[in-house]
Order: sequence, then C-alpha cells, then structure tokens
Amino acid sequence: MTKKHSWIAVFSMLWLLAFAPGSFANNDDVLTPQNLFDLETVAEVAISPDKSHIAFTLHVPRPFTHSAGPDYRELYLYEVATGDIIPFMTGNRSIFNIGWTPAGDAVTFRANLDEIPGVQVYAMSLRGGEAYPLTEHTASVLAYEFINEENLAIVSLGPQDPMQSELRRQGFEIEVYEEEWRHRNLYKYEIGTHQTTQLTEGVTVFDFTLSPDKKYAAAAIAPRNLVDDSYMFKRIHLVDMETGEVTKIMDNPGKLANMAWSPDGSRLAFRAASKLEDSVEGSLFVMDVPTDKEFEDLRNYAEGMELSVIDFAWEDNNTLLYAAEESVDITLSRQKIDEEDRTLVIEPERVVFNGFQFHDGLVVFTGNTWEHPNELYTFNLETELLQRHTDHNPWLENIRLGQQRKMVYNARDDKEIHGVLLYPLDYDETQSYPLITYIHGGPEAAVQNGWSTFYSIWGQIAAARGYFVFMPNYRASSGRGVDFTMAGYGDLVGTEYEDVLDGIDHLIDKGYVDRERVGMGGGSYGGYFSAWSATKYTDRFAASVVFVGISNQISKRNTTDIPWEDYYVHWGYWTHEDWQDVYDRSPVKYAHQSLTPTLVLHGADDPRVHPGQGLELYRTLKLHGNAPVRLIWYEGEGHGNRKNVHRLDYIVRTMEWFDHYLRLDKPRDEKPDKYPDYGFW
Repeated sequence: MTKKHSWIAVFSMLWLLAFAPGSFANNDDVLTPQNLFDLETVAEVAISPDKSHIAFTLHVPRPFTHSAGPDYRELYLYEVATGDIIPFMTGNRSIFNIGWTPAGDAVTFRANLDEIPGVQVYAMSLRGGEAYPLTEHTASVLAYEFINEENLAIVSLGPQDPMQSELRRQGFEIEVYEEEWRHRNLYKYEIGTHQTTQLTEGVTVFDFTLSPDKKYAAAAIAPRNLVDDSYMFKRIHLVDMETGEVTKIMDNPGKLANMAWSPDGSRLAFRAASKLEDSVEGSLFVMDVPTDKEFEDLRNYAEGMELSVIDFAWEDNNTLLYAAEESVDITLSRQKIDEEDRTLVIEPERVVFNGFQFHDGLVVFTGNTWEHPNELYTFNLETELLQRHTDHNPWLENIRLGQQRKMVYNARDDKEIHGVLLYPLDYDETQSYPLITYIHGGPEAAVQNGWSTFYSIWGQIAAARGYFVFMPNYRASSGRGVDFTMAGYGDLVGTEYEDVLDGIDHLIDKGYVDRERVGMGGGSYGGYFSAWSATKYTDRFAASVVFVGISNQISKRNTTDIPWEDYYVHWGYWTHEDWQDVYDRSPVKYAHQSLTPTLVLHGADDPRVHPGQGLELYRTLKLHGNAPVRLIWYEGEGHGNRKNVHRLDYIVRTMEWFDHYLRLDKPRDEKPDKYPDYGFW
C-alpha cells in the first residue's frame, strides 16, 4: 500500500468512527453542537377513531455515515391502554401526513418508498405486515382524505407538458421562469382500481377538507400554483365531489390557513388574516354553509385579544377549541359560537405546542418545555389531565441547562414588550456576561418559552458557553394581536428594531450584560436585523451572524418569489413610489461605517431572499467596511438548511464566530479558522 493510499484508509476509518451511531455521545454534562444530532423529537400525531392508539412520527437525525441529506421521520404507535410504544416503520424512511382508515384498522401516511414512483399514500394494518400502497398515481400525492373505505380525495399536480418532458430527455436544461408550473388538482381516487376522476381544472387547490357527509370539499383555491398565490391569493371555495362544480363561498382578503367543518356540516370555521394587510393568519372565523354574509360581516373570535390563533377544532356543533400564541406561551381555549367570552382550558406556562388533534374529549399534540424538546402529549378535557407519554431523549437528564424565563420590559414609548431570556449556565449575579441576541424571522412569528435549541437557534449551547441569549418578540411579531403585528407595517427596522435595542439596554442596565460584548444573529428577517446591526448600528454590536438575510431592499424586492406578499403585508407601496425610503432601510447603505465582524451565510438556491443579498452585504463590507467579514455559500440549500452536514456547519461555525469576538477568554486573530472544528476528530 502506498503512503497516499495508507493515509486515505486511515482517514476513512477515522471518518467512520466519528460518524458512527452514538459518536456524538460525550461524558460532558452540557449541551454541545454535536448533541443536537442526537436529539429525537416527535413530529406529528394522529389518534385512531376508537382512541385506542395514537400514531406518531419521530424525527430521527440522519447518521453522518449516510449520504448528506435531511433527517428521517419514523412511524410509531402508542397504545393508550398499556402505554406501550410499537415501532411501525423505522429505518431510513420519511413518513408524512399520518392518519387512519375510516375503520381504524390501519395507519395511513404519505411516503416515497421506491416501489412506486413518487410520493404515494400507504397503509399499515394494526395486525402487522408490510406497508401497502393505497395509491399508484401518475404524480406525487400532495394531500389526501378518505371519502370512504374504497375512495380517497387527493391533490396532485396535473400532467407535465409533453414538449417540456421531451426537451428534458434530450438534455435541454432550461426553465421558462414562472411559466412551467402545473395546477394542483383535486381528484377522486378509487383505491381498488386506481382509477381517478379529476374534479377541478384551471385553478390550484392548496388545501381542502371534506364535509361530514363527504358530498363537498371546502377548498383553499388560488389562480396559480406559485408561492405568492399560496401566501396571498387563496380564497374559500366549495367543490361538489360528484360533479366537480366549483363555487367561491367566501372572498376572504389576504392570507388563509386551515379550515374545518362543524360535525353537522352546517358551518365552516377557518383561520385567516383579519384583513389584506395583516401578515398573520391569527384570526378565527365561522361561516354558515351556504352563507349570505360577506367577510366583513363575520365575527373575528380573536378580535380585541392579545393572541394569535394557531390551530382549532370543533368540540361540538356550537363549540370550538383553539390553540393560540399568547405572548411567549401557548394556550388552549374553549369558545362557544354564540357567547362573547372564551374559557381557558390549558393555561400559559404549562406546555408549548404548534397544533393539536381532537377526538371525543381527547386532545393530542406534540409538546415541549424549555427543559425538553417535543414529545407525545395528551390532554383530557373532562379530567383536565395533561400527560406526557414519551421520552426519546433520556440522556438529557444528565445535561445541565441554563435557566430560561419570560422577559418583560418597557420600550422607549413605554409599550410593554415580551421575550424569552436564557441565562448562562452557572450564572453569577456579581458578573456581567456576553450576549447573543437571537431575532426570529418573519417578522410574523414569535418565540415561545419552550425548547430553544436548534441548528439555527443557539439556545442552551450558548448558555453552556457563558452567554445570555435574548429572544425578543418585537413589534410586528405574532402572539399579541393584530394591532401589535401591524405596528411594523411600512416601518421596517423602525419601531420594531428599537424594541430590540431597548431590550438589550434593559439587560445592560440590570448589570446582566457587558455592553462591549453584544452580538446579534438570526435568519431571514432575523438576518435582516443582524445586517442592520452590523451597519447602521455598528457601534452597538461586537459580532453579527447574518443567515439568508436581506441586505438591499431594492434588489430584494425585485428578486424574491413573494413580491406581492412583501407589498401587501409589509411595505404597502412599491419601490418606484419611494425608492429612497426603501434604500434608507437597506443595510448596504451603511456598510461603509461598519466596525462589526460579520459572518454572512446563505443558501445558494434561496428563492425567497436571493443569494445575491448575501453577496451584496459581503462585497460592500469587504470593500468599504472596517471589520472582518466572511461569506459562506451552502450549495443546494434554499431559505434555510435541510442537509445534516450544512446544519452542523452552521451551528458550529456561528458559535465559533461569536466565541471569537465576544468571549474574553478567546484569542483575537483577524478571523476564526475558515474550517471550524466539527468535533469529529
């Protein structure tokens, strides 16, 4: 064996050992970046019709010995009577949209299992055996619902243009931009014969739900299958499941989320924006079917409350249950349709969850706390018993975590602002600490006081290294009502950004934070804030991490795949109507004054915030700034990282950037090493 081949063999062995299962386990008692790739979390739940079983999917980190890619989602059953957990489909699979057959004798799901091309609907019997296909459709199934045991309603793309297919076959790798999309059609699918009947034509069905008698589908329909249409142009239609007749039944303005029929089929509840300019689908409405009312005549059950509805279900024909973001907490409420006030069912500070299923008095969801990531939970409406049923990360019991608390402070105009504050591990009140300010994206989103450590959020990893982590829900965030969200309309990085500065000053004034060691980071809109901090407010920040962030609002608005959403719910005017104001809100305008070391990271295929935004920030800082800057391209990634190796690189690289410029115990070279220590060797 030559020396070259010997070296390759040794390196390969080290690589395999480093990426072997359990390789990230360590004897330390704090959370590390590598530990993130040991975390298993419950992703989706579905309760059987007789409530005897709860199917759930488990998000399992992809081993680094496999080819780079996204994590896996395995299928399990929880037996309610015994508490037993039964593996149903494990291994290198990705299972989505789980459900049950009408008889409750089999679990159903969407997956690409290789036996049949594309994503199809499969089932697995409770009696055991292999998964078997319910569909063999010519294109991937995007959504499904049972009409009866023999028939499904499915959504799938229409056929591809034959000329396009032939050109691809002959090697013409061309794309006619925004003209090659295909409609998402609603079909009736006969399971036994695999015959389909197309019900919609010339429109795109983004979502649907069947009426209790299965005669109609309430469908979220838009003119085109483009991203902007999915954001802004979905309207509620009724589709006759026999004739395919499509009728618009509600001309809702702006954003539209999920819908649900009342048990008797006389009403339809839906979650949507309160108006065209509202960026959050956080309002709840109920309409009769059919109805003679306009959208403006419907009652908004969230009106006047500081909350954003995130999910709902019918308890009976006159009662809704709804989950809501309320400040940094998640609540569950009961609302009688004909009564003014709600009743809290799950109070704040108990558990954080993003949605739920309800069946016959039992609420089922995936929930987390600041001490533990998502597991399977149930809540009994009658007994009010909240239970956690799984523990997929028992090793966390041996990990010491920094304390995490809701933070409340007053902005400069005396408005009360809420956020989450994570304390350094082994916090000593006689000391001041470096601070990482994490800014959520959107801005129509909110940070909850739950598990706060992911590949893109430093959370407990930063706490273990001696940082405060401040996560503010600045004005324009969700969770505080429509008026709070609308405070950012047409005023990007205005009042909303001042809210963040005021929170940082609050921590400095309390003696928690060293004003000379403040950093900021985040993705998307959080990346925008971070770029703004590194340029316009460079005197305030010692380090910045900009992930898929905006740097030039003029070019961003001309390249994003959601220009209408950007116009309707954020700006309210086009660039040519006031280009100077748009440029004034662009970090590149102030790059020449930057003194803040800035790490720029961007997906090379990002359609939302074009990768040119990362390049513009890097180039202007490199040419005109006065501090170190580095640009990282993630090849094959879009608006966020999907591949495990790129997620690992992000958390390690950004943490090392902050360590280098914010921690006093680290050397101050010009930049950290360009290839970080991933912890493999």
